[in-house]
Amino acid sequence: MEASLWNRFKNNIHLRRATVLVMIILALYYVRAMMNTILLTFIFTYLILHLVRFVQGKFKHVSDKLIVALTYLLIVVLLYFALRYYVPVLVKQVTKMTKSVINYYQTNDVDWLMTQLHKHVSEKTISSQVKSSLTALTAALKGFGSVTMSFVMALVLSFFYTIELKEMQTFSQSFLKSDLFGWFFEDIAYFGRKFTNTFGVVLEAQFLIAICNTTLTIVCLAIMKMPQIFALGLMVFICSLVPVAGVIISLIPLSLVAYTVGGIQDVIYILIMIAVLHTLETYILNPKFMSSKTELPIFYTFVALLFGEHFFGTWGLIVSVPIFTFFLDILGVQKHQQQAGEAAGGQEADRAQAAGKIA
Repeated sequence: MEASLWNRFKNNIHLRRATVLVMIILALYYVRAMMNTILLTFIFTYLILHLVRFVQGKFKHVSDKLIVALTYLLIVVLLYFALRYYVPVLVKQVTKMTKSVINYYQTNDVDWLMTQLHKHVSEKTISSQVKSSLTALTAALKGFGSVTMSFVMALVLSFFYTIELKEMQTFSQSFLKSDLFGWFFEDIAYFGRKFTNTFGVVLEAQFLIAICNTTLTIVCLAIMKMPQIFALGLMVFICSLVPVAGVIISLIPLSLVAYTVGGIQDVIYILIMIAVLHTLETYILNPKFMSSKTELPIFYTFVALLFGEHFFGTWGLIVSVPIFTFFLDILGVQKHQQQAGEAAGGQEADRAQAAGKIA
């Protein structure tokens, strides 16, 4: 009886895969403290493997291990030069930009609301806010150290995975031949392929969109002669990794800096620039790079961002939309949406053809 029930469970693919998916989610929740390392390792591995396939597509006889070794050597060299030259300049520019904004609003009576606020806020409230700010700053410094350690570990893990890719594939396939739990590892491989095809593609597309947005923004800021372009460019790149909401997030600090430099006129220029970039991202970059064809409505995108930030913190703003897309693919919603779109397109073509015949 128990053997028959076990066999029925293994043969019921939908129930079996749902069980495995729940187990994977629970396992990831249990190791959520390592989520930075897990996500960064996946991102680095995904990008490096795509680079290897791209290079081997152009030069078929080049060894994949040679490509991986040269790539990571280049990454180490770039990190060295970044820490040696770029980071000090970036820190100096951020400090200078912060001081200039503070000095501007201290020496110019441009906001009567701040004066009224100082009148009505007590010294006790200000001291408590200062203490909470110091606590938040200490936590941010600890978080930066943790992210740095996760970054280094992710680089090391992704290096060993990609440098021994064939050995990893051969060893991993041996799990599928297990007599007792072969079905379990088959389901894990199934979700792994789904995750890579949805999460990886969307994240890669958003990364390319962020690079395009950052490049265009830096060019526009240079034309406007804005100060501290490196610092602003890094901020725009990080914000651009957040789908849809990243444009709104980057608008606030850009407007503050623009107001201190050129007043309300530069703020208007920034608003026009952001509007143009958002239009470019919506109608050109997204259709170009989003090969997964998710086309999520803005409402669902913001809901995914809100829940992602709640459960994953800052990472949730970056990975919530790809994860939501992954679940849509698992549930088959994305497939039905594409089929409905194709059917609607076919109906419109039929109506146009019929109208042409009548005319």
